[in-house]
Amino acid sequence: MTLRQKSTITILAATLAIISCSVVDKLLTFTISNTATIKIESGLPIGGVFEIVTPDITTNSSKEFENNNTKANLVKDVKLNSLNLTITDPSGKSFSFLKSVRLYISTDASDEMELAYLEDINTTSNTITLIPNTIKLDKYIKASSYTIRTSAVLKETVTKDITIAANMKFKVTADPF
Repeated sequence: MTLRQKSTITILAATLAIISCSVVDKLLTFTISNTATIKIESGLPIGGVFEIVTPDITTNSSKEFENNNTKANLVKDVKLNSLNLTITDPSGKSFSFLKSVRLYISTDASDEMELAYLEDINTTSNTITLIPNTIKLDKYIKASSYTIRTSAVLKETVTKDITIAANMKFKVTADPF
């Protein structure tokens, strides 16, 4: 076999290996969605930081893993793919009252980590998309439940309680065995 033939075979083998890994990753990558409800009470001070802690959010991750032909011990990487906040009550309310927001995730067994944030909010929409952090969230999603803490700064007076849905999408990648 000539050097040229060996080089061609090596390049083809490497390309096949890369493509195979990519295909396997796609087969073993899926999304888990969860929603939390955040309630901002009227009468909070403008410019001050306020915090809201959600009740525990049940992950149902075991069922999600099973539905995607995997198990918790095979999950190797979980990251937040997207986090959108949508005002659900009162209708017609926009995020113009909010200056900044940060969401944190924790479990009883794991430290709190910043999940996503948005600074200098300037919108008249009832939905905003936060910037996700790139931290690994395996231990939080594998847990039976987790808590979301919201830290925010107001730039307008809130005269009526505001209910917000936090829609989270987590990208999960699992090992084949």
